[in-house]
Amino acid sequence: MRKKAFAEVIESSLSGWLAQSWQWDSFPAFGSMVTITTPKKIIFGIVHQIKTGPMDPVRYPFAYQKTEEELLAEQPQIFEFLKTNFSCLTLGFRENNKIHYQLAPEPPKIHAFVEPISAELHKEFFQSPNYLHVLFGLSHQIFNIDELLLAILNNLEKEHILSETAIEQFIETFSLLNGNDYRRLKLFLQRVETIINAY
Repeated sequence: MRKKAFAEVIESSLSGWLAQSWQWDSFPAFGSMVTITTPKKIIFGIVHQIKTGPMDPVRYPFAYQKTEEELLAEQPQIFEFLKTNFSCLTLGFRENNKIHYQLAPEPPKIHAFVEPISAELHKEFFQSPNYLHVLFGLSHQIFNIDELLLAILNNLEKEHILSETAIEQFIETFSLLNGNDYRRLKLFLQRVETIINAY
């Protein structure tokens, strides 16, 4: 078992995968990157949906009017029947020391382990805005792509890898992929103004 892994794949396709966390209250943030390591490559995924619910529909949660601390003390068993699943879109893969911003030639295997991305790979992956081409190509699978993009930028800022050059490349690519929709670009940039102004 890999030490950093925290979840495993339970559904898989070329465009992405569904993973289940080993602990219901331990899962990656919306818009964060995770990886799956295979014998030949590393597959990159972006988290675009997270859902927590019951393992058994018969044991559906209901309101107790108590805090989590009170419930843990009085009825800890109710948390044993919860699960958290999260969905990822494949944004690329690394093979032979090179990152390819495209779908991997095969989907991750069922029960493959999911890990948080390393700091080195995180920085290397986002040196290019080409991941946006893949993301926009899969936009029909995302409930709100602008919210996901905003989350990605926030995560990059927190990791201190959102440079002025990266911001400029992001804006240029975002604009082109939206057909130079000035209105949408303007409204989106208003929401990330605080991040951009930091540079």
